[in-house]
Amino acid sequence: MFKKSRRKIVAAIMSILVLLWVGTLGVIYASSYFEMSNQNEKMLKAYADMYVLPQPMNGMPPNFPKPNGGNRGFPPGFTDSPMFQLTTFYTVALSYDGESLAVKNDPPTVYTNDDLEKLAQRIVKNSKETGTEKNLVFYRTDKGGYTLVTFMDNTVINENATTLFRNTLIFGGFALILFFFLSVFLARKIVGPLEESYHKQKQFISDAGHELKTPISVVSANAELLSREIGENKWLANIQYENERMGMLVGQLLELARTENVAPQMEHIDFSRLVAGEALPFESVAYEKGLVLICNIASGVSVEGNSSQLKQIVSVLLDNAIRHSVGGNEVYLNLIKEHGSARLSVINKGDEIPKDQREQIFERFYRVDTVRNSEDKHYGLGLAIAKAIVTSHKGRIEVLCYNGLVEFKVQIPAL
Repeated sequence: MFKKSRRKIVAAIMSILVLLWVGTLGVIYASSYFEMSNQNEKMLKAYADMYVLPQPMNGMPPNFPKPNGGNRGFPPGFTDSPMFQLTTFYTVALSYDGESLAVKNDPPTVYTNDDLEKLAQRIVKNSKETGTEKNLVFYRTDKGGYTLVTFMDNTVINENATTLFRNTLIFGGFALILFFFLSVFLARKIVGPLEESYHKQKQFISDAGHELKTPISVVSANAELLSREIGENKWLANIQYENERMGMLVGQLLELARTENVAPQMEHIDFSRLVAGEALPFESVAYEKGLVLICNIASGVSVEGNSSQLKQIVSVLLDNAIRHSVGGNEVYLNLIKEHGSARLSVINKGDEIPKDQREQIFERFYRVDTVRNSEDKHYGLGLAIAKAIVTSHKGRIEVLCYNGLVEFKVQIPAL
């Protein structure tokens, strides 16, 4: 139970850290990407506006339309900034027929003129205005008589961004590993006092149970001797009755403590035969209550477990179903092998258990009844003992309510 709690705490801490880390990086990189894309587009448009085609060129008329002087609403001094001045630009001017008019590629060290011309022609053919090809960001515009494709080299920026992203992942991964061990330490610190208190409580129950056995036995023996001396007496009968109830309660407490604290002796068990044998005495018990016990037990279901404890599970569930049957005359006991597990279910007609109480009914002394009454010699420990046994067998137990039926289902790994 406490291991599961520690795992949940570690998982919660690591989930929050991972979400914060991924979210922070996502916001930073997304905002940086959009800001850089916007800046690149501005610089490309500014450079395109400043571009003047050399004239005359390939027989084009000398009175070609002049650029508008870069008056596109850019901030003052934008084209004089160091970022703009140090950026590498390439241009390819194409006629409307796709013929290359001029290429600016000074010096042609990274891309050849032919590479740029082919790339520009492909961009014009695809009718793209802006985008990215390899490490080149491009902008296509109509200059009034020809098409201009402007490129900006982002090789250095992309390499720096890749290096930054890689280093962020590496150091972030190391940080997460460090935080993982820190979260394990914190989980132990958080759960430690609770675990210690829980173990002390179980030890107290075990010790108190053993200490109470002696006075209960003494009271029982003395009451029996006194009854022989004075005969029937209602006060003495009350003492004997309450002492018997106390003895049963102490016995159940010790059984629960033993189940939780002592690892059971495991062996190969024919679970089908065990369930059938344990269900047999309850047929008469059900009959006395006006009920019929219907058993559907698949043969050949085997488990690795403790025989006496598994019998106790069957006994607790059948006793619980018979006592709480309401409005029906049948109790069903089913055993099948399903998905590698032995599934034992006990079903009876009864009042629906509220959803918020379906987990609590497996706790010690918990009873769904609003009035705590132990006159039937049941103290709310049976289901707690059953859950402890199922847990020690690496299984799980749950209660389901549907169509006026109440089903207790146990699943234990099968062989």
